[in-house]
Amino acid sequence: MALAVWGNLRRTGRTRGGGLFLFIFRRVLWMLPIVFFVITITFLLMHLAPGSPWDRGGGRQLSQAVVDNLNIKYGLNLPFWEQFRIYLWNAAHFDFGLSYQYEDKTVAQLIGEGWPYTATIGLLAFALIVPIGIGLGVLAALRQNTKVDYATVGFATAAAAFPNFVVGVLLVVVFAVGAYRLSAGNYFLPAAGFALDDHLVLPVVTLALLPIAYTARLTRAATLEVIRQDYIRTAWAKGLSERWVVVRHVLRNALIPVVTTLGPTLAFLVTGSVIVETVFSIPGIGRAFVEAVASRDYPMILGTTVLFSVVIAVANLLVDISYVFLDPRVKVE
Repeated sequence: MALAVWGNLRRTGRTRGGGLFLFIFRRVLWMLPIVFFVITITFLLMHLAPGSPWDRGGGRQLSQAVVDNLNIKYGLNLPFWEQFRIYLWNAAHFDFGLSYQYEDKTVAQLIGEGWPYTATIGLLAFALIVPIGIGLGVLAALRQNTKVDYATVGFATAAAAFPNFVVGVLLVVVFAVGAYRLSAGNYFLPAAGFALDDHLVLPVVTLALLPIAYTARLTRAATLEVIRQDYIRTAWAKGLSERWVVVRHVLRNALIPVVTTLGPTLAFLVTGSVIVETVFSIPGIGRAFVEAVASRDYPMILGTTVLFSVVIAVANLLVDISYVFLDPRVKVE
């Protein structure tokens, strides 16, 4: 049976579309050992760290009887390898266990509650990064050594020099507190909470600013390198319009290194930025992950780590697939 399925896949892979399908199929299969490796390393590091989830730093300590009952309830009284085996079996059935922080709440529920907030902000930020970052980079390259180029490079350098928490605080001071006082509370941007309106402006801009700067600088460098190629000079010499040359020849080749970085950037954005979620009081999974690490919530740490690894693997797969459409010379095998 397995040989017959593999034979069908091999015959399908002889065409370009079939080869792409076979490539995706192989990469999805490779995600399984990657997730297993991530779970193994995370599980091992958590249990090697000193202390236990029931330690209360500086506060009232739990009695030994209570600790023993909690260990029995969550299976921490079992041998290490037995705990690992049980967790792998449950994770294979998408059961990531109960959180230690919240009474009788599963990790899947907590991730399901925080994921929409994080994903919304991340996708909106990515929607700004792609057109603005690539557009500024291409414009600066086409107008090299002009005021447009200098302004773009200056903006990218300044934006890359400020970390997220500084940008977030500055935006809050100017557009939330300052604007509220100057307009007597009529015109300002909210600095906390989450709603599908102006509440998203400040966190989305804060999250997108640094990637926009990096994308613009990378796009500028890649575009300049492509413009200096002989086939671009030939296209200019033929009298083709600037728009045609840029869209048909320059962008398709200049975007290859840019797309390579956009995949990890997307994975970073949709898996949560701890700083942005903390500054703007957003209950996302990035913030929940840090709280889980601080309280040694093993199931929550493992669940979010598995989610991060899968998102990163999928983002890298999308990058590899995009190569096929950007460059016809790329072959999938």
